[in-house]
Amino acid sequence: MSLGYAEKLSFIEDVGQVGMTEFFDSAHVLQDKIEQLAKLIEKSRHLVVFTGAGISTSCGIPDFRGPKGIWTLQREGKPLPEASLPFHRAMPSMTHMALVGLEKAGILKFVISQNVDGLHLRSGIPREKLAELHGNSFLETCPSCGAEYLRDFEVETIGLKETSRRCSGEKCGAKLRDTVLDWEDALPPKEMNLAEKHCRMGDVVLCLGTSLQITPACNLPLKSLRGGGKIVIVNLQKTPKDKKASLVIHGFVDKVIAGVMELLNMQIPPYIRIDLFQIILTQSLSCDKKNVNWTIRIASVHGLSAPLPFVKSVEVSFSNNQNYKQAILDAQPFLLKRRTVRTETFEIFLNLKFSDGCGCLNSKSNFLLILRIRNRPTRSKGRKRKSRP
Repeated sequence: MSLGYAEKLSFIEDVGQVGMTEFFDSAHVLQDKIEQLAKLIEKSRHLVVFTGAGISTSCGIPDFRGPKGIWTLQREGKPLPEASLPFHRAMPSMTHMALVGLEKAGILKFVISQNVDGLHLRSGIPREKLAELHGNSFLETCPSCGAEYLRDFEVETIGLKETSRRCSGEKCGAKLRDTVLDWEDALPPKEMNLAEKHCRMGDVVLCLGTSLQITPACNLPLKSLRGGGKIVIVNLQKTPKDKKASLVIHGFVDKVIAGVMELLNMQIPPYIRIDLFQIILTQSLSCDKKNVNWTIRIASVHGLSAPLPFVKSVEVSFSNNQNYKQAILDAQPFLLKRRTVRTETFEIFLNLKFSDGCGCLNSKSNFLLILRIRNRPTRSKGRKRKSRP
C-alpha cells in the first residue's frame, strides 16, 4: 500500500497483530498445493478473489503487517520502509494481470479488494466486477449524482473529504469527494453488499496476500461456507481464518498464481499503461495587429490544475526554417508563450519525456508530436492525445 496513504490515516494505537513470522512451503508441498488450487479453479462455477496488500508488494508497494511492513516498523519505532517507486508509477503485478486473464475467460466472476492502490482497475478488471472496500486513492466520486472519476494522480485527501474538483455533469457541478476510508469510516454499503452477494454465491473464494484481520471485511469469505463453498488462502503469514480454509498455501502470490495459470494452459496478458493528456493552444492578436501572441499548454484531461505525474519534461522546438528559440519545460504547469508574425505558418515539435516507471523496456520512451500552426487570432480547442510510456 501507499506510504502516503498510511501517513494520511488518523492515529490509532491498536492496528492488530503485526510482525508475524513468514512461512514457506517446501518446493514439493508448494507444487502439490498449486495443482490442487488449479483443479479447484478449473472446476469452479463462481470464483471470487479477495485481495490484500500482499499482492502489491511485488509492485514496489510495502505491506502493513509483514516483518518489514508499515505498521510493524512503526510499532518498533523504526523508520518506515521506502517504496521502490512513486505510488502513481506502480504497475499491476503478475497476479493482477492473471486475474484479468481469468476474468476475460469467464472463470473469475468477482474481485473484492481491501487495497486502495487502484491497481485492479488499472489492470483491466471491470468496475462492475470489483468491490473496493476501503476505497481507491485514484478515484473521486460525486455525492450528488454518484458519478465516479478515475484519475491518473493520487487524490490529495482521504476520509471521504471534499477535493478541489467538481462534478462535470451538465446538471450537477457538486464538489467531489475522495473514496478512501479512514479508520472511523464505515464500509461503503454499495461495495459491501456486492461483496457479500458474490461471496454467498461463490463456490471458491480465493484469498490472496491478506492477513484477514480487518473486520468486517475479513469475515466476507466465510459467507461462502454456508452454501458449500471452499476458501483458499495464499499468504506468507498464518491468518485467523486458516482453520476455515480447505487449502492454505504459504508462498509468494505471484509464484503461486503463475503456476496455476501454467497448469490451466492460460497466458497472463501483458499490461499496457494508457495515460491521457490534452494540448491547448490559444492565440490572440497583438495590440499593433501585426503579430500573434500564442500559448501552448500540455495539461491533464482531469483539469488544468491537475498534475501530470507521468510526464517529466517537454522539449519544444520549431521547424528548421524558423528562427524561434527552442525551450525545455521541466516544471509543471507545462506552459510556453511565444509571439510570431501574423501571416506565418510553422511547425512545432513537442517531445514528451516520461518519468521512470516500473523498469519495463518502453517506460523511458519519448512521445513526439508535430503541430502545424497557422496563425489565427482565435482560440482553438484542446486536443486530447494518448500516451503509452
